[in-house]
Amino acid sequence: MQIPDSNNSSMIGSTGGSRRPIDCGDLDIRIARDGTWYYCGSPIGRLPLVKLFASVLRREADGGYWLVTPAERGRIAVEDAPFVAVELTVLGQGRDQQLIFRTNLDDIVAAGPDHPIRVETALSGEPAPYILVRGALEARISRPVFYELVELAMNETIAGEKQFGVWSSGAFFRLGDPGEDRE
Repeated sequence: MQIPDSNNSSMIGSTGGSRRPIDCGDLDIRIARDGTWYYCGSPIGRLPLVKLFASVLRREADGGYWLVTPAERGRIAVEDAPFVAVELTVLGQGRDQQLIFRTNLDDIVAAGPDHPIRVETALSGEPAPYILVRGALEARISRPVFYELVELAMNETIAGEKQFGVWSSGAFFRLGDPGEDRE
């Protein structure tokens, strides 16, 4: 029987600890703004394969996106957010309502303190809404779903400031400036 070389990176140490995954650098995988995953410039058409990749997707503190398995990790490109919120279900109403989102990869997320909604405003003034799905991974809220949110929104005074937004799971999420026609 041959004793494994201690420099073999695929071996688990005798103390029970495991080694860090091998860094494979940049992979030719990209997630487009519309949520489509591409490999070598071609769309990945098999949804189960995309879901498998998404299950090992991580976001580092520096903002980089990585596919991470116990053995290997590789950086991928993400144009905006890795997921897109494509459907909204509303349970209840007003302050007691719960807003439940479904992503393009069938993740189900209820907006609340652990899954906040945030809205950035682009230079053009157009809102860019997101919801936290898991870890540091967000879904961009699609335009039709955002319009549904705006229809549910109300003016509230929060910390002495008038704000326009929605309630979900006991938390208020500001959607932006309501404009004069929403007053």
